[in-house]
Amino acid sequence: MGVYKSLTDYLPNIENDKLGKWIIDKDSKGTLENPMQIPYVSYSDMVRHFTDDVYAFMDEHPEYELNRYNDILEENNIVWGMESTQEKDVSALDGKCIMALLVGAVRSERFSDGALLTFFDSGTITKWLKRLKEIDGMTMEKSPD
Repeated sequence: MGVYKSLTDYLPNIENDKLGKWIIDKDSKGTLENPMQIPYVSYSDMVRHFTDDVYAFMDEHPEYELNRYNDILEENNIVWGMESTQEKDVSALDGKCIMALLVGAVRSERFSDGALLTFFDSGTITKWLKRLKEIDGMTMEKSPD
């Protein structure tokens, strides 16, 4: 079993999942008596489970030091940004760096509502998970049975 299987198992589900939708309050008047709700993304169960599994991976693999995800990205000449990370060629990146990208994407939601949805919708999460699956495949080929 591959190190990243708990995450790469999401690949077939991402394509068929609704992922999330923006909830925009159109009924409130925006007054003190009837304040408007700030728009937010309501994520699907699959995305919430995926997020939980990214954090679980962090806890189960302290050797990756993913709490330093930004440092890991810098060590790989990656400057965190929505556009730069989405366009990054990941074909030569190792699992630790891909995991740092995933942690960054999950944590970006704390600072910008809908950021994680953008990473899913653009196919970036799928690209990163495919790279992890490829890494797992290479590791499986090398290990003796």
